[in-house]
Amino acid sequence: MLAATTRAADDSVSDALDPKAMREPLPNAWYCVGQSATLKAGGMRPVELNGEQIVVGRDASGKLFAMRDRCPHRGMALSKGRFDGSTVMCPFHGWRFGTDGRCRDVPTLSETDSSDFSRIVVQRFPVIESAGFLWINPYLGPAVAEDIPAVPELGFEAAGSLIVELVVEASFDLTTLSLVDPGHVAFVHDSWWFRPSKELREKVKTFIPVPHGFVMSSHATTKSSPVYKLLGGVPDVEIEFRLPGVRLERIVAGDKRVANYTFATPLSNNRTMLTNALYWSMPLLNLLKPVARPLMRQFLTQDQQVLQHAQDGLDRKPTMVLLGQGDLPSQWYFRLKREALEAARAGRSFENPLSRQELRWRS
Repeated sequence: MLAATTRAADDSVSDALDPKAMREPLPNAWYCVGQSATLKAGGMRPVELNGEQIVVGRDASGKLFAMRDRCPHRGMALSKGRFDGSTVMCPFHGWRFGTDGRCRDVPTLSETDSSDFSRIVVQRFPVIESAGFLWINPYLGPAVAEDIPAVPELGFEAAGSLIVELVVEASFDLTTLSLVDPGHVAFVHDSWWFRPSKELREKVKTFIPVPHGFVMSSHATTKSSPVYKLLGGVPDVEIEFRLPGVRLERIVAGDKRVANYTFATPLSNNRTMLTNALYWSMPLLNLLKPVARPLMRQFLTQDQQVLQHAQDGLDRKPTMVLLGQGDLPSQWYFRLKREALEAARAGRSFENPLSRQELRWRS
């Protein structure tokens, strides 16, 4: 587990809040659980989310549902059964459940048995789709508040996309910090195709608070990367982070659009899914997909390997020293998370604790 304990860090990442809550993913938020196109009408599949086993499906009309992947009778995984587009049948004793989670039939009951199976209900979870992905909120509290981070949207019509998923044997917090950490890029992602220049340079960026996160405001980047050269011109880049673990990179060059979205999904303790989705508006870039896929996987694998080694160190001593302006976004993550937890506990709206700030670091 990753502790939020830091030295030389913002004092607000301490005191009264339950330390255990600060070491866990936010309970009331949307998490990516896979590509929506892979779930056809009449289909279902199991997913894991923060230690919860969930079955997500799409009924015959195309409507999504998600419920606990456990038959209340003997604990059998409902995802192992059959789905006819309307009801899920448990393969152990044939109990049937509607997509609303309510039991519809217990075939082993005799006609003289007066048991009322209609009162048996499997826990359901909110599920939606956006940007080509399925999103589930695992919150089990009395009600789901409206004031939670929004799911990512694309904002333009994509001519193509490339999706890579990778399981990281590291905590959700540690994995999410990699999404806001600018300092690791020069050392972890030192690839000819991504960062041909090996020289560390001073970076000066302006960060602005946005709902449930912050954005590195739009700036003209260099053409040094071969990836950017494909756009033909110096692109403007805007990078947003929002809770619970979402990084949205938007690249604009004239009328060309590219979006590089990364999502962290907690699977279980010290096990996180990293999903990277690359979208583009230029049809010709579809020709590069066979080359881009292994490079994209190589990029994520670099993160995977370093995070797993770092997790080993944090397991031995779960503290971090956050130092300098390059580590401020990591501190901001904990401040945002703390505010979300305190707002939920107090029953009030989320208030972003951050302010506009210019940061300098070398990368």
